[in-house]
Amino acid sequence: MRQAVVLGKPDTKRTHYLGRAAREAGLHVLFLDWDRWREDFPEGKIFLKIDPPVWDNCSLERLGDLVGGYQRQLREIQKLARFRDVEFLNEPRAIMALLDKKVCKETLVKAGLAVSEEIRPEGRGRDDVRERLPGAELIGDVAQLLEVMRARRTYQVFIKPVCGSGAAGVAAFRWQPLTGKMILYTCARERSGEEGDGLDEGLVNTKRLQRITDSRQVLSMAGKLLRLGCIVERWYAKAEYRGFSYDLRAVVQDGRMDFCLARLSKGPITNLHLNNHPLELGMLGLPEKVLGELEELCRNAAGCFPGLRSAGIDILLERGSLRPRIIEMNAQGDLIYQDIYGENGIYRRQAEMMRQACGRER
Repeated sequence: MRQAVVLGKPDTKRTHYLGRAAREAGLHVLFLDWDRWREDFPEGKIFLKIDPPVWDNCSLERLGDLVGGYQRQLREIQKLARFRDVEFLNEPRAIMALLDKKVCKETLVKAGLAVSEEIRPEGRGRDDVRERLPGAELIGDVAQLLEVMRARRTYQVFIKPVCGSGAAGVAAFRWQPLTGKMILYTCARERSGEEGDGLDEGLVNTKRLQRITDSRQVLSMAGKLLRLGCIVERWYAKAEYRGFSYDLRAVVQDGRMDFCLARLSKGPITNLHLNNHPLELGMLGLPEKVLGELEELCRNAAGCFPGLRSAGIDILLERGSLRPRIIEMNAQGDLIYQDIYGENGIYRRQAEMMRQACGRER
């Protein structure tokens, strides 16, 4: 039999609620700490779930280095599995593919799935075949951004760091070229050494959404974000519920949608940690046809990545048509407070998947 192992950080909600689900399933789980995983990695056959590391640094300039260090460890674990009998909930290569928003989006586009459209420097039109090919350069500065937006006649976009989660460094940008008016919504802000609290200078991620309307400040902030290495996506008008726009977070595991939640917001960024509002999917009153399309899209998206058994998927429904489009995916997007404080169904399903993989019968 295999040993069930979780690599993560102790005393987090992830380990606590997965541990609770495992005990209910009659499964013993060994928890490894990211700080000592090499020294404590067990011998013998194991089934491994990899949780994300916990970073206490909010500097956006350091985000690339932190993610890069995580990717190096994932490659090390993938290599280790070649010589040891290790099976995974999500393989390291699948986690890395979803860590990179550009790679993830290009994979989905090649599969013909509906996604939020990426705005690329060389694109001449929405149906240009070059829009669908990987390898295009990122937009590097605000002059190029405005040039591309004008050429595409797309005047509201999202700017997102290629690697990152939790709205870190994400900005929603709206421009009226005839009047020159600009608005930027972001949780990023700039720190200076004059604040005197010993934290890093430069751009930092916060949990407070700010609305910037001064065009000089907008262009300055957008330029600094673009220098982090960002993809730019079309900003769609989302479906609404009682005056709130919303998108959806679904969790798909082994080809089944185990959870789906609406995230309601008065602004363009819907992450729940920004004091936005969760709502059960059933409360939206969506037509059965739309629900079927939504679930099929999520299943097909998860199936694009070999070795991916559990994924969190963000989806928008276009206002009016309710056509679903994938915004982004997360191979470690299984922690949803509305679930763990309720039925804990996502982790209960994972515990059952682990129990079966480890060859244990109830």
